[in-house]
Amino acid sequence: MAEQKTQVPIRHGAGLSALRFDVWTLGAALIAVVVLAPMLSVFWLALTPTENIWPHLMATVLPRYLGNTLFLMGGVAVLTAAVGTGAAWLTTMYRFPGRGWLDFALLFPLAIPAYVGAFALVDFLQYSGPVQGGLRDLMGWQSARDYWFPEVRSREMAVIVLSAALYPYVYLLARAAFREQSGAAYEVARALGCGPVGLFRRVGLPLARPAIAAGVALALMETVADYGTVAHFNVQTLTTGIFSTWLNGSNAGGAAQIACVVLVLIFGLVAVERASRRNARFHQQARASRPLARQELRGAAGWLAFLACLLPFAVGFILPVAVMAEHGFRRPEAWVSPDLFSALTNTLVTGGLAAVLTVGAAVFLVYGIRMIGHRFARVVLPLTTLGYAAPGAVLALGLLIPMAQADHWLADTVLALTGFDPGLMLTGTAAALVLAYVVRFFGVAQGAVDAAFGRISPSLPMAARSLGRTAGGALRSVHLPLMRGSVLTALLIVFVDCVKELPATLLLRPFNYNTLATRTFELASLERLEEAAPAALLVMPQAAPLHIARAGVI
Repeated sequence: MAEQKTQVPIRHGAGLSALRFDVWTLGAALIAVVVLAPMLSVFWLALTPTENIWPHLMATVLPRYLGNTLFLMGGVAVLTAAVGTGAAWLTTMYRFPGRGWLDFALLFPLAIPAYVGAFALVDFLQYSGPVQGGLRDLMGWQSARDYWFPEVRSREMAVIVLSAALYPYVYLLARAAFREQSGAAYEVARALGCGPVGLFRRVGLPLARPAIAAGVALALMETVADYGTVAHFNVQTLTTGIFSTWLNGSNAGGAAQIACVVLVLIFGLVAVERASRRNARFHQQARASRPLARQELRGAAGWLAFLACLLPFAVGFILPVAVMAEHGFRRPEAWVSPDLFSALTNTLVTGGLAAVLTVGAAVFLVYGIRMIGHRFARVVLPLTTLGYAAPGAVLALGLLIPMAQADHWLADTVLALTGFDPGLMLTGTAAALVLAYVVRFFGVAQGAVDAAFGRISPSLPMAARSLGRTAGGALRSVHLPLMRGSVLTALLIVFVDCVKELPATLLLRPFNYNTLATRTFELASLERLEEAAPAALLVMPQAAPLHIARAGVI
């Protein structure tokens, strides 16, 4: 019994002196510092710039950056909410032609990075593309002066591409919320005279609103963080402003000040999303609820539902795959390029290493904090999820400057002690890139791991400890076997996110170091789609399992 008594966590009322400074405490604190350091570095750079250009930014480019960013956020919020919620409602509540495979296929756009969709849409709709070329041949027009066509590289087209890539976030969460609702509530509403629209507006939508708000918030975070799509559409946003101010203007302080505006927007989104759910409490009855009974849609109504679900799938998945496949197989020799093989190898190595480190650190942190049981330690847990909310460009800025200084200090120290100049061991290699991935996607892994720990009965590890197992032994023999599925899912999700990450990779990669994402972006930006297509198509098979993993998590 004495040994079991040592496992009781320290009560919340204990002071900081009561913290046990063992390997779990120190390890959890170190991981939290590493994850939070880049954002603290950004704030420090913004407050202590070598040249304060904030007044100049306010008077010139910042209003345009902010206005374009808010425009994209507003458009993406409306479209993703409408498309994701509507598709989830139709596939959950009704039976119509093609519903079975569309229920699954609507997740496929998660496998397509938004910037790949941008390259495909521009190529498909531009003056020399098949749409305008077909219109000229059909109508006998000779030039662009003979007809009107929407501007392809515009903010509105960027909204469409981003929404087509991000609506699955809303679809996944809304579908899960609709499926968890009781069929009895809908039967009562029908008995009281509610039609299809009334059922959605008065029953389904209010119950699913927290899930929809969470999905829209995720989509907006990705919108603010996006660089590849807006750069290809020539839309100047806060993220492109960080690139131009830092790389073109050589002003890290000014870039950090723009990054702080981005962080304020992101944290505002998180606050709004949580506030929208604060007073919403919906609980299932203790007894088994009646499952939903899908209604049959016949005739024109069924085919309209089919087309409504097919359209976002076609824009978000079929179009990018078809365009890239057409370009990719036009030049077969591009598939055997040594540069493509090198980019694939770099992607697998950096993404795989980052996934293992991220999930391993998440398991250590969550388990360590559960061992500590102190209120101070539990405050650290939600703070470490902020890295996922921060865009890649912001984290790259917060990492590169301190790491470059540490790199020079380390190289000078080794040179002074040994006479050997090791060069730049952090920023001159892929180490900075892996660290950025770990910080960026730590929140994803931590959330999955924390949920997995919560599903394990406390009596199991307590029994292991009473039989003489150490804390690490209980983790290895009890927790990890029971959490194997969740850990593998977290590894898959983090790896796929690393494969698709573009802004941080562009800023932190070593010289002449490409991943599939950067190779796709660089070649497509130069209008060399036939060479970019193989890299873009190779990103998709690696990202394709993402929708399966997230469908199992959500």
